[in-house]
Amino acid sequence: MKNAKNYILLHLNILIFSFTGVFSKAASEQFKLYGLKSYLLYLFLGLMFLNCMIYAVIWQKVIKKIDLSVAYANKTVYLIWSQIWAVLLFNETLSVRNIIGLILVFIGVLVVQRYE
Repeated sequence: MKNAKNYILLHLNILIFSFTGVFSKAASEQFKLYGLKSYLLYLFLGLMFLNCMIYAVIWQKVIKKIDLSVAYANKTVYLIWSQIWAVLLFNETLSVRNIIGLILVFIGVLVVQRYE
């Protein structure tokens, strides 16, 4: 059960890290529309920085409890989260290749988990 708690913490941390891409994209859109005069640009850049700091602290705690190779293999789940945010928040579309790639990533994570 303790191991399950560590994996939940790992995946919550990966979820937190996935918001870095969201803040980055939002900052980029603000810059494209308003240039350096947009206060939202600086807000999103600050959130990006804060998010990375929180992620780094939690990541250090997680890798003390989980094998590094397993933690890094699970980190690829970030790609799945980033695609979910792209569709839900930025109205982007997924191609068949994107979906196949995400399935392969998920299968890879399952394979690593099985042998851990």
